Amino acid sequence: MAHKCNAICDEAVVRNLVGRRHPDLADKFDRFLLESYIEDNRMVKWCPSTPHCGNAIRVEDDEFCEVECSCGVQFCFSCLSEAHSPCSCMMWEHWMKKCRDESETVNWITVHTKPCPKCHKPVEKNGGCNLVSCICGQAFCWLCGGATGRDHTWSRIAGHSCGRYIEDCEKKTERAKRDLYRYMHYHNRYKAHTDSFKLESKLKETILEKVSISEERESRLRDFSWVNNGLLRLFRSRRVLSYSYPFAFYMFGEELFKDEMTNEEREIKQHLFEDQQQQLEANVEKLSKFLEEPFDQYNDDKVMEIRMHVINLSVIIDNLCKKMYECIENDLLGSLQRNTHNIAPYKSKGIEKASELAFCRNSKASTTTGNCLPSDCGTSGKRDRSFSFESSDDSGCPSPKQPKKESYGGGFFDLNLPAEVIDRN
Repeated sequence: MAHKCNAICDEAVVRNLVGRRHPDLADKFDRFLLESYIEDNRMVKWCPSTPHCGNAIRVEDDEFCEVECSCGVQFCFSCLSEAHSPCSCMMWEHWMKKCRDESETVNWITVHTKPCPKCHKPVEKNGGCNLVSCICGQAFCWLCGGATGRDHTWSRIAGHSCGRYIEDCEKKTERAKRDLYRYMHYHNRYKAHTDSFKLESKLKETILEKVSISEERESRLRDFSWVNNGLLRLFRSRRVLSYSYPFAFYMFGEELFKDEMTNEEREIKQHLFEDQQQQLEANVEKLSKFLEEPFDQYNDDKVMEIRMHVINLSVIIDNLCKKMYECIENDLLGSLQRNTHNIAPYKSKGIEKASELAFCRNSKASTTTGNCLPSDCGTSGKRDRSFSFESSDDSGCPSPKQPKKESYGGGFFDLNLPAEVIDRN
């Protein structure tokens, strides 16, 4: 540009000027422009897949949701970690840190070992006698931890007496023991349902093979969609159950909500939640049992019986999941004074899949709402190309109220326009 020139160069002008001599720089300009738009817009985020698939997701209305990219990765749109509802993002972050670090190992050492008074290494007792010896050779009393000699009888250690109660040490040990057992209770159940989910996902192919065999044989039953619907309900509810245990660990513990509830209120709410959790757990196990039945070997009457059980349990489990989420949103998180925890809403059909939307490569597209020509429309692609949004209908217009995937395709639009104009186009 000339000195003191007041002309404004928008994206289209820069693209045309640069593209004449250096097409590669024009592509780089478009890429940087897109990345800037995505990084500055809280409703648009890159898919966190590894390796990166090159797709971006755009949502409408609420950023606290869970979406599935076209590459198959399901994630929480708010924190970009794995889908973790009904846990809030803060709860899930604390839970992952607790599972990764060595805090619980330290708690186990505190509960089950005592430090040697000489070398201070942790010593575990492996016998009934309260006179223990460290590998360094030091003998000490297991009851009080004090150094002693080796002379002892069944009733006492020579020259040593430790009958006095030391309150602080006992309280510290008991608290560490209680916290460890509480963590193990929730972690074991979280791990059990997570493992069940993985095993049931592997069983999907086996169950679908049973469906194929049943469809090929002569039978009055031709529709086996109830098997697929039951599998989807099982997977969804198993994930809900799995993540409900980290939620309960923090909701009814003292780490995040110590001053938000009295002990009586916490106990009442915990019983309410655990009753719903146990009902859901019992019905999920029943559904898993019926889906694993060898129905390809049964007669038609037995298959019809299993079919009715699977359909009824699917409806019951869906309603129980809805009730649990209503309880969490209204009775638990909704009653907090400082409500900084939000969860993704429950959806019966599962995590919503992002779909594509193509925009036209046209400098005037930002001011018009007409349809795109097929030759001008962008295609879904990777990060080194232009980007497109959600799927469009037959008229070329985007479908409203859906998560949107933005990926580099062939379309451009003017990013200087207000966001509402861009969304409308």
